[in-house]
Amino acid sequence: MRFPVRFLALALAMLPATVQSQQWLNTEPNPKTNKSSFRALDEWPSPNDFRDASGSPGPRYWQQRIDYVIRTTLDTATHTVKGTERITYHNNSPQPLGYLWFQLDQNIEQQNSRANLTKSALPATMSPQARRFLLPDEDATGGYNITRVAQVKVAGQPAVAARYIINGTQMRVNLDKPLPTGGKAIVEIDWAFVVPEGGNNSRGVRELVKDGWIYEVAQWFPRAAVYDDVTGWQNDPFLGQGEFYLNFGNYDVSITVPRDHIVRSTGTLRNPEVVLTAAQRARLVTAMAGDTSVFIVRPDEVQKPVSRPAGNGMLTWRFTAENVRDFAWASSKTFVWDAAGFRYSKGGRVIELHSVYPREAMPLWSDVSTKAIAQTMRTYGRLAFEYPYPQASNVNGQVGGMEYPMIAFCGGRPGPDGKYSKNQEYALASVTIHEVGHNWFPMIVATDERKWTWMDEGVNSFLEYYGSLDYDKDWPAARLRGPAPNIVTYMKDTNQVPLMTESDFIHRQFGNNGYSKPATGLVMLREKVLGAERFDLAFGEYAKKWMFKHPQPADLFRTLASGAGERLDYFWRGWFYSTYNNDQAITKVESQDAQTFAGTTKRGKFYHRVTVDNKGGLVMPLELEIEFTDGTKQRVNMPAEVWRNNERSHEYGFFSDKEIAKVTADPDSGYADVDRTNNTFTKAPGARPIGQ
Repeated sequence: MRFPVRFLALALAMLPATVQSQQWLNTEPNPKTNKSSFRALDEWPSPNDFRDASGSPGPRYWQQRIDYVIRTTLDTATHTVKGTERITYHNNSPQPLGYLWFQLDQNIEQQNSRANLTKSALPATMSPQARRFLLPDEDATGGYNITRVAQVKVAGQPAVAARYIINGTQMRVNLDKPLPTGGKAIVEIDWAFVVPEGGNNSRGVRELVKDGWIYEVAQWFPRAAVYDDVTGWQNDPFLGQGEFYLNFGNYDVSITVPRDHIVRSTGTLRNPEVVLTAAQRARLVTAMAGDTSVFIVRPDEVQKPVSRPAGNGMLTWRFTAENVRDFAWASSKTFVWDAAGFRYSKGGRVIELHSVYPREAMPLWSDVSTKAIAQTMRTYGRLAFEYPYPQASNVNGQVGGMEYPMIAFCGGRPGPDGKYSKNQEYALASVTIHEVGHNWFPMIVATDERKWTWMDEGVNSFLEYYGSLDYDKDWPAARLRGPAPNIVTYMKDTNQVPLMTESDFIHRQFGNNGYSKPATGLVMLREKVLGAERFDLAFGEYAKKWMFKHPQPADLFRTLASGAGERLDYFWRGWFYSTYNNDQAITKVESQDAQTFAGTTKRGKFYHRVTVDNKGGLVMPLELEIEFTDGTKQRVNMPAEVWRNNERSHEYGFFSDKEIAKVTADPDSGYADVDRTNNTFTKAPGARPIGQ
C-alpha cells in the first residue's frame, strides 16, 4: 500500500512502545520527544488569512467561479450524448492564470486509461453482467471525442481555436494571455461520448428495462478543475474511487431527447409548457400544494401518446441552476413520475420532491422514494441547515447509488412478483437518504473527494444514521453505519489504513474506511465524548459557515474543537490519523476497610480501587458501571485525560458504604472496544475486602 509520506511517518511514530509508556516515550533518539497522544497536532496547515485557527474562512478566503451554458443531444440509436458548452471562468484567485485545467471523467472508459492499466486481472470465470461493470463497454469507443476547443478572445467575436493538451482524464487549455485577478475567460468545447452500460465509471450508464432504455448521464461534460489556496490546481486523475472536487457556478442547460422521453435533472425546468402536457402541469400544481405524492406520469400512461405533447421528432428540455458545483440528468421513455411538496414551516417556500422509475420498480419506489427524500430534508435540515435548492429528484436505474446537485441515482427494485420485504424498504430508504443527503455534503459543503473520501461519505453517513432512525425508530442497528459495535471487526483489521489516507490509496475495505469508521467516530463524539448539545452547536456552525465553500480536514477539526470547547487532538490523532483500536481492560478490582486505610469511615465504609489498562493504544474516555452487592448501580464517566500521565493504565479509587459485585468498562458498547471479554470484573463468591 502506498500512501502519503506524512501519514506513513505518523503511523510509524505511533506504533506501541516495547516498554511501559509514559507521557514522554523513550523510543526515539531524543528521549525528550513529546509522544503524548494529547500533544498538539502538527499535521495541520498553519492558520492564515484564508483559513483561520477557529476553522473559519478567513478575511481573504477566495474561490473560483465557473458558469456553463451547455446544449446537448441524446441519440438513442447510437446511445451517444453530443454537446457544446461555453465556460465562463472567473478568476478570483490572487494569481494570474496562464492556462486552465479541465476534468475529462469520461476518459476513464478509454482502453488505455490509468484506471484500466492499474487494475488487477479479472477472475477466470465471471458472469457477463459482472464483467460489464469491470470493463468498458466493448462496443463503445470509450471516452470523449473532443472536436473543438476554442477561446473567445474578443467579446462578441467568434471563438478562436485554443491550444490544448489531454492527459488521461485531464485537459490543459492554454489561454492567449494570462487571466488576471478579477478577470474572466470564455472557453468553448465541443464533444461527444457513448453512454456505457457499465465500465470503470459506473456512475453515468444506460440500462435496458422492459419498456426501453434508461439513461443516467453524469460526469458527462468537460468540467473546470478546482484551483484553490491549498493545492493550487487539483490535478488528481480520475481513477474511479476518489470521486470529484468542483467549482460553484450557474448553469443553463438545454437537453434534446426523443419526444417520448421524460427528463429529470439538476436545476429548475424552464419550459414546462413545451415539454409537459397540460394534465401533467396541473398535477404538478396539485402535488406541490400538499405533501402527499401525486403521479405526474401514471404507470398506465407510460409509452402512451397521452403522456407526451403532440407532435413528432425531438423535444428540448431547458434547465437552469444557480450556485451548484455540478450538473447531471436522466432521460427515459420508461419513467413513471411521482412528486410532492415539502415545507420547513407553515407557509414557507415549497421544495419540490420528485421520483422517476420504471414500472418494474413499483410498488417499492412509489411507496418509499419520495417519502425518504422528505425524511432527508427534515433530518439534515435539523442537524446541518435547511435545504437551499428548489428541488430534489431521485432516479431509479442501474446506478446503485450516486449523487449530484438536486438529483440522485439509486438502485433497488422489488421481486418479479412486485412484492418487497421490510429489508428492501430499508435498503431503498437508506440509499435515498444517503444520496439525497449528499446535497449537503459535499454538494454544498464542497469538500475535495479526490483526496478525502471520509469528509463527504463519512460525514454524510453520520447524518444518514440519524435520518434512518428518524425514518423508522425500529431500524435494525446491524444495518446502520454509526453504532460502535458495527465497526469493531474493521478496527481489528491489521491491514487497515488511517482515515487520513487519500481516497485512491485506500487499498481495501473502502466502505469501512470511507463511510463507517468516520461515521462511527462522529456518532461517538456526539453521543459519548461531547454530548449532543455541544456537538450539534459546533457541527451546525461548521456546516453553515462552509456552505458553498471548500473546507479542508483541519477546518472541520478546528471548528468542532472550538465550538464544543474541547481539546480533541487525542481524538483526531487516534481515530483519524492512526489505526489503533480501543481495548480497555479491567485488570484489577481491590477493596479494603476504609478505617484501616484512612483511619475513618466518614466518607464510606470501604475504599475501592479499579485498575483499567489501555491495551489497544487508542485514547478514549473511560466509562465504568459499578454494580454493588445490594443490586444498585453507579455510573462513573471520566474524560480521556485520565490517561494523560500514563497512557497505558489508570487507577480509579472511591469510598463507598457498599461492596462491589461487578464492574464493567464501556457498559453501553459506545467506544468500539475490540475485546469485550476483558471489560468486566465479577467478584468471586465469598471474597471479602482487605482488612476484614
